[in-house]
Amino acid sequence: MSFNVAALADYNSQVTGPIIADITYKGNTTEYMSIAEGIKFQEPLNLVSTSPYFQGGDAVTNPSGSAVFSQRNITVSKRTAFDQWNLQLLTDKYLGKMALPEGSYEETFAIMDVMTSELVKKAQQDGDDFIWNAVEGAVFPGTTVTAAGPGLKELTSGSTFIADGGVAATGVGATAIVGSTAYEQLTAMLADADANILDAEDLSFFVGTKVFQRIVNGLTTQNLFHFDPTTVTARGGMYEVPLPGYPNVKIVGVYGLRNSERVILGPSSDCYVGVDLLSDTENFKLWYDENTDTIRYRLRNKIGTQLAHPAYWVSNQLA
Repeated sequence: MSFNVAALADYNSQVTGPIIADITYKGNTTEYMSIAEGIKFQEPLNLVSTSPYFQGGDAVTNPSGSAVFSQRNITVSKRTAFDQWNLQLLTDKYLGKMALPEGSYEETFAIMDVMTSELVKKAQQDGDDFIWNAVEGAVFPGTTVTAAGPGLKELTSGSTFIADGGVAATGVGATAIVGSTAYEQLTAMLADADANILDAEDLSFFVGTKVFQRIVNGLTTQNLFHFDPTTVTARGGMYEVPLPGYPNVKIVGVYGLRNSERVILGPSSDCYVGVDLLSDTENFKLWYDENTDTIRYRLRNKIGTQLAHPAYWVSNQLA
């Protein structure tokens, strides 16, 4: 006689499986840019430019030349994430048996480290998005934060801020990157850059993750200068690869430009990310509130961006 198990539900031991968080490409543009800390609302970048003036003759007695001081302001935007979790809601679910302590006072949660780790990564991801895409005076998508200052994408848009010259005129750099012509497109933008920055040690192309993959595919297919795909590295949550033939130039794939065809070139140290405290991107407050019977967290930071010398930056001006 065979078993009859039709009246039984299939077994599923929910309490034995691990809790798996989302995979997050957090991004960390601050790994490359200069950081200006201690900004509560707005502070200037203090700039100075000196120029000598050479005179001929045997004796020179007329003072000449210039030393010009100027400022560009970094304005930071206040951003706060706040939420509360009522652990009582989990007591009649598998998570109650799996992750709550014994007793009826649910004040801790065994997988809190998993949740808070993901919280920090997603906050850093959102911060990277804000750094690139904030528009001054506009509400940032998916939030209620009105940006107090511009993001990098806005700073590198339009003739007021950017030296586009030959790139826009030739169209090579003003069209979306294609694998077969990626090298030509990137070097065309280099040709349009200010000559003063061409030997900068931190000269960088910033591109979205999709564009980055197209570039690597193109360089690999063309095998330019015996391009080695293993030189692609991950740094601070972002892709990075050197540009063949240019030892001081790197290509960086950033989360903030993931849905964009925009390519931005400039010395990364000339771009400043303003914060109150750099560790604010990783720290948060977590506590149990007896009044509401919930675990609460508050994650707060301030972020703003500015270019010290806009004329040093080149963009293909795509959306």
